[in-house]
Formats: sequence, C-alpha cells, structure tokens
Amino acid sequence: MSTGPGDADARDGSAGAAGPGSEAGTVGAFRADVPDASTGTGADVGSSPAGLPVGGDGIFVGSDAEGQQLSLGVHRPAPYDVLLIGGLWTAQVLALRTARAGAGVRVAVETARAPAWAGVAQAGSTADARWGGGGGTGRVELFEVGRVPVLGAVEGRPVLVVRDCGMRPPRGRVRPAPWQTVVTLLPYLSPVAPRLIRESALVGVQQVSPEEAARLGRLLGLSAEETGALPGLDDGVTLWCAGRDRQWAATAPVGDEEALLGPPRRMEPATRP
Repeated sequence: MSTGPGDADARDGSAGAAGPGSEAGTVGAFRADVPDASTGTGADVGSSPAGLPVGGDGIFVGSDAEGQQLSLGVHRPAPYDVLLIGGLWTAQVLALRTARAGAGVRVAVETARAPAWAGVAQAGSTADARWGGGGGTGRVELFEVGRVPVLGAVEGRPVLVVRDCGMRPPRGRVRPAPWQTVVTLLPYLSPVAPRLIRESALVGVQQVSPEEAARLGRLLGLSAEETGALPGLDDGVTLWCAGRDRQWAATAPVGDEEALLGPPRRMEPATRP
C-alpha cells in the first residue's frame, strides 16, 4: 500500500501514488486536467462534475494513485468553505497557484505569522510573463487576524481567503460568499475542528497522529484503511473528503515553487508542542 509520492520527480508535477483507497470515489470538487507544468494551473480536458465551474478556474493540486493530474475548482458562484488539517506548505501552494491563475484574482491571507507568508505575497503579486492572465497575476495580500476587510468578490474578480490563525481560529468576519472561497488551515486536530468540519464543504487531511486519525475517522466517516493510512502519509499527501466521497492527492512543487517554498513538508518548526 503506497501512501506517498515515492520516487517520482517532484519538478514535473507528478507525485506518483497518492495513497490507498482511490477506488472509494472521486470528490466532486475535483476534475482530471492536463496542468501547465510551469504554473500549476489546469487546462480543462473534459466535462466537470456538477457544480464545478468550467474554464480556466482549476488549480492543480496534485496527482492521484494512478498518476492522473487533479485540479480543484476554487472559484465558484456559490459560497465554498474548505478546511485543511495539514501543513503550511500546502496552504501556501494553493494560495500561490490561485494568485497565478489570472490577473483578476485576489488572495487574502489572514495570519499571525506574516513573515512566513512574505515570499508568497511577493511572488503571487509580481507580474511575470511565465504565469497566466496574459502576463500578469492576481495579488496576494496579508492581513492581521481579525482585520480582513470586505473584499468585494464578484464574477470575474474572485477572491480566495486563506485563514492561517493557529489551532483556534476565531470566527471570521469574512465568510464564504459567491465567488469568495475560504480555506481555513489547522496545523492539527484542535477543539474547534469538529465545528469546522461540519461547516466545510471540503476537508483535506494530511499526516496526523494515530489518536487524531481515530477521531477524524469517526468525524469524517472514514474507512478503516483510510484511517489507518493517515499517520504514515508522506509530506505533501492529502486525503480530500466531501461528504462520503474521497480523493487522495500528492502535491509536488512545480516551476519556481521549490526554490520559493522548499520541498513538501507537513510540519513547521515549533508548530506543535
């Protein structure tokens, strides 16, 4: 049973086998794409699941157990709440790829550790002909916790809010709205996790302790195989859950992401006691 990217070359965006249970179903939030290997943005090659925006909205999030490329429809006409119980690296990759998907995109990061996001903010806001949007990108803005303003998301100018607020993120003033998706990052399973899981349409889980895996198995209705795999997941591997549907994805850096963010990692120094 493989639970990580194995020996695949991380630079080409192929992460090899993403994890067990790929036969359990595919999360409706995802679609199979052929990504641009330099930007991490997807090019739609087929029909999308119901409710998934069609077009250039797909953000390349990794590969499944068969090596098929997967992208997530971040920008949606309906409110969309995402919870990631995992590492800062993955959240930063999602933010950076979203910002680089087009000039009209805005990414707002609510965080108490702005220095950790400074490189993402600069790279995600710098015009560069290598990236999408006709030679430009969106913009990444950093806000203190509780200080995110009204962002005015509309069709054509979508917003992604990333909440990096520690183990007990306060209830945010900025909520999911049409064309405004909110991703909340939890470094591990905290007391607020059950509420956030209930409120989220999509939940991503990376490597956790056996005790956390058992709790998540109950909260998410995971199979014994899925629950047992969580403590041994490789860095960059995520189990995405939407209702009863599951999708394993192994995320690897593309383009300049490894130089900017380093290799995939689950934990940051001093994240956990």
